[in-house]
Amino acid sequence: MQIVGQHVSAQGLDRIGLKNLACVYWNLPMATLVQMAIERHEGVLAKEGPLVVQTGIHTGRSAGDKFIVREPSVERHVWWDNNKAMEPAHFDALLQAFQSYAQRRDLFVQDLFGGADPTHRLPVRIVTELAWHSLFVQNLLIEPTAGDRDRFNPEFTIIAFPGLQADPERHGTASGTVIAVSFERKLVLIGGTSYAGEMKKSVFTILNYLLPPKSVMPMHCSVNVGASGESAIFFGLSGTGKTTLSADPTRTLVGDDEHGWSDTGVFNFEGGCYAKMIRLSPEAEPEIYATTKRFGTVLENVVINEATRELDLNDASLAENSRGAYPIHFIPNASSTGLAGQPSNIVMLTADAFGVLPPIAKLTPSQAMYHFLSGFTAKVAGTEKGLGKEPQPTFSTCFGAPFMPRHPTEYGNLLRDLIAKHRVDCWLVNTGWTGGAFGTGSRMPIKVTRALLSAALDGTLKATQMRTDPHFGFQVPVAVPGIDAKILDPRQTWGDKAAYDAQAIRLVQMFRKNFEKFEAHVGADVKAAAPKLAAAAE
Repeated sequence: MQIVGQHVSAQGLDRIGLKNLACVYWNLPMATLVQMAIERHEGVLAKEGPLVVQTGIHTGRSAGDKFIVREPSVERHVWWDNNKAMEPAHFDALLQAFQSYAQRRDLFVQDLFGGADPTHRLPVRIVTELAWHSLFVQNLLIEPTAGDRDRFNPEFTIIAFPGLQADPERHGTASGTVIAVSFERKLVLIGGTSYAGEMKKSVFTILNYLLPPKSVMPMHCSVNVGASGESAIFFGLSGTGKTTLSADPTRTLVGDDEHGWSDTGVFNFEGGCYAKMIRLSPEAEPEIYATTKRFGTVLENVVINEATRELDLNDASLAENSRGAYPIHFIPNASSTGLAGQPSNIVMLTADAFGVLPPIAKLTPSQAMYHFLSGFTAKVAGTEKGLGKEPQPTFSTCFGAPFMPRHPTEYGNLLRDLIAKHRVDCWLVNTGWTGGAFGTGSRMPIKVTRALLSAALDGTLKATQMRTDPHFGFQVPVAVPGIDAKILDPRQTWGDKAAYDAQAIRLVQMFRKNFEKFEAHVGADVKAAAPKLAAAAE
């Protein structure tokens, strides 16, 4: 076996049974990985420098192919209603298949951290068969310093072999694709998919399991910081605008997707960003757009002209969920530490395909916990395998149910306590539809969303006249300078008011039905925050 690279660890791959390998490329730098990806025909270089790759049939996460191994130490801690179980014997057989597959192959290794806070970070090793996958995780996670390299000892290992197909009969999987997490073995096995997002979300899943017992809140969110040092948390699923809205030129970006919240403040889990590229606008998202012209950025399923090597970000023929992965320092106003103080504001983003929710609303702490546990949004085409062209209304608890191993009330109680302790203002922001439901109305203008967010984060909205929403009970601004007052009241944007009332009643019923499973786990104040079937407003 040949070993090439930098900072080769004394903790070798043989300790996880990867033996008889051809060549192991260890912690290669960005430029070398780009060169190797091109030489190995894994991708092509676009006109202005990014590496462009295709992920095949998997252009989003395979949510139905993810498993947690049902092991004695985790049995009573995992929320099995939400997580698929894999038997230990099936995982052992799957690991043997990975070990056999690896023999006589070249592998790439990256030793990285998940978590910018030294107290809570996770040393994780990622082993891949593709050079571009190694570049992807190097972009997305946090590279150790020279001193940390000398002491690096991985706590978890993630192995990603897209060429390995699982056998449902032998491995207990649903298909040839598998993402299997063993908390006892400290291993994640990913097979049958080239979609690189599975690796980063596996790190998130591990941290979501490890941190709550330490009273640290793991969050599917973006974070930015204002000029006076106050931070803001943006919760939301893919497609709701976390990355776009947190990349604000007037504020410092801490991170765009995954963070922890402890008694000392908030910290990024990652060292990079994973942004949606489809129809990216240089006017609306200039900072993110600029990363598409940087050497080292990895562009997944972005259409490229073979002759000119120019990108077409508007072409969704390969995927609606085209993505860009780049180091966070590619964003000009990004934090160099990944750390921030206690937040002043929490923003819960939702893409309401019903066109019922207002563009912004202020939540009480009880309402914040209710909406956090509800996690209402519309899944946008392409973010998961099997979604069609139309958004699908969904309730993803904690705005990240696919990545939550524990029961959601563990996360909800942590959030409630932190909100109360630090007196955080909470907002619900609808980036979905206005003037009608999907198919009739239009997507909320991003300029309106940005203006309302700015008013919330700088304190302006707290001094604004509010009305009480008749269904949801939260406070909605009546007028905001520079914003058409009509858009603040969704019912007034609909031509058919009776149709709006019917949609509102339907959505309220969905909320109440979904929350039934949480009622036994929350206090009376949170149950009272549920929306009500109010009479239609005249």
